[in-house]
Amino acid sequence: MDPTIIAVIIIILALLFDFLNGMNDAANSIATIVSTRVLTPRFAVAWAAFFNLVAAFGFGVGVAKTIGKGVVSPEILSLWFVLAVLFGAIGWTYTCTKLGLPISVSHALVGGIIGAGLVKGGVKVLVMKSIIKITAFIILSPLIGFFLGIFFSIVTTWTFRRWSPWRVDRLFRAGQLLSSALFSLGHGANDAQKTMGIIVMVLVASGWQEGFHVPLWVILSCHVAIALGTLLGGWRVVKTMGMRVTKLVPVSGFCAESAAAASIIGSSLGGIPVSTTHTITGGIIGVGSLRRLSAVKWGVAGNIFVAWVLTLPGSALISALAYLALKALGAA
Repeated sequence: MDPTIIAVIIIILALLFDFLNGMNDAANSIATIVSTRVLTPRFAVAWAAFFNLVAAFGFGVGVAKTIGKGVVSPEILSLWFVLAVLFGAIGWTYTCTKLGLPISVSHALVGGIIGAGLVKGGVKVLVMKSIIKITAFIILSPLIGFFLGIFFSIVTTWTFRRWSPWRVDRLFRAGQLLSSALFSLGHGANDAQKTMGIIVMVLVASGWQEGFHVPLWVILSCHVAIALGTLLGGWRVVKTMGMRVTKLVPVSGFCAESAAAASIIGSSLGGIPVSTTHTITGGIIGVGSLRRLSAVKWGVAGNIFVAWVLTLPGSALISALAYLALKALGAA
């Protein structure tokens, strides 16, 4: 097959991955605002999609660079390598979305890169410094969200302690519009860049460009794809995050979203690909546990944690098998 056609197909698959990202991860940014009934699902997805798109401007491409050249050595890049990576990431993400598990799409992508990289070049091609940092944030991002959720809850409780419950509820119904917007902005800034990194891999591997820079058309197409995924929604994930982990009211939803937004935007500016799923889950559990530990449905939280742990090896296994299959067929 003509290499140009292969490259175009892989770019389309990368945008499909971005679309699935919108269905799974972007659902996290509207889960709390839907569960507290501040917005209906239809308006909530439109709200989140808009800010996913706005995030195309002003956040740089640090995360894209980490994905594109910070996980494996750039010299092993090929079109078939990128195709195997996408098989791993898309396969794992699609399966977990169907099961209603809010996994980290970010780590599915990183796992896909690691799996194909190990098969093609062995351990020596892995950029361990970046992989260790990304792996560390699997643990750190939910902890940061957890403690920020507790912090924001304490601050808001003390600040509005003399207010009547209905006044607090009214204020934070409006406040959730802001916190959800910030979280959607952070999500678009971090997650769309991951697909940008994959597409630039294709451009470099196909010889369409030299060096790692992200063209404007790549930036815009990735943000449009993730916004469209959000519009169609991942309602099983919304239900898991917003209704099954703990019961939320507008003030607690505001605190959880604010905690996640602060964490994800800070990471994006630092070029660290983190999981919006991890940060919002940590925020929700932090807010719920402050009321009382029994307010958190730890069984549901445990299932989510298991999905997180399995994401890296699961997507790595799929991409490794995909690369071996392509190699056996004489393509790779």
